[in-house]
Amino acid sequence: MKSNFFRGMSHGVPIALGYLSVSFGFGISAVRSGLSVFEASAVSATNLTSAGQAAGIDIIASGGTILEMILVQLTINIRYSLMALSLSQKLDKKFTIGHRLMASYGITDEIFALCSAQPGMLSPAYMYGMILISAIGWVLGTFLGAFAGQLLPESVSSAMGILLYGMFLAIIIPPSRKQKSVLCVVIAAAVMSIIFRYLITAVSSGFAVIICAVAAAALGAFLFPIHDEEEQE
Repeated sequence: MKSNFFRGMSHGVPIALGYLSVSFGFGISAVRSGLSVFEASAVSATNLTSAGQAAGIDIIASGGTILEMILVQLTINIRYSLMALSLSQKLDKKFTIGHRLMASYGITDEIFALCSAQPGMLSPAYMYGMILISAIGWVLGTFLGAFAGQLLPESVSSAMGILLYGMFLAIIIPPSRKQKSVLCVVIAAAVMSIIFRYLITAVSSGFAVIICAVAAAALGAFLFPIHDEEEQE
C-alpha cells in the first residue's frame, strides 16, 4: 500500500509542478477580483478545476447569482463525470464506494490522462498519492500567487494574470491543429464570446459562458458528427 502511494506521488510530481505555475496566475486573478488570500486558497482547496475556478471568480466579481454559478460549473465541469465513468473500468477490487467518492475529488484532466495510461488496475493508494501531491501544488501555487498579487505592482500582476489563460491556449491549440472539428468549435466559441463581451452586454458573464459552450459544442456535433464506425475504431 505504501509503495503504491509513493509511486502515485512520484508520478504526480510533474502534474504538481505544472499546477504550481498555473495556479499562481489564478491566485493573482482571484485577488484582483476582490478575494482575499485565504478565500482564493480555499477555492483551490475545494475545487480542482482551473476553467471552473476562472469562470467562478468572474461571476463573483460581477455579483452573479447562485443559480448562475451552479449552471456555469455544471456546464464546464460535466466532463469530469465522463472521465470518472471511464476510470471506473480500471479500478481494482479495493475501490469501495467510500474510496470512489474520495478519489472523485481529484479527477482532473491531467490526473485522468495519467491514470488512463497506467498498465493494469488502479489501487486507491496510487490515486491518493497522485491526487495529494497534485492538490498541494495547486493550492500552494494559488496561495503564493494571491499573496504576491497583494504586493506586486498593478502592471506586473496584470501581466502575470494571463498565466491561467496561457494554459487554456496550450490545451486547445495542439488538437485544433490536428482536427478541423476542434478548430471550428474553438473559433465559434471565441467569436460568440467576443459578441457577448462587446455587443450583447446585457447578458451576464456566467450565462454568456454557458451559452457559448453549449452553442459551440452543438455546432461541432452538427457539422462533424461521429458515426458508429468511427466510435468503434
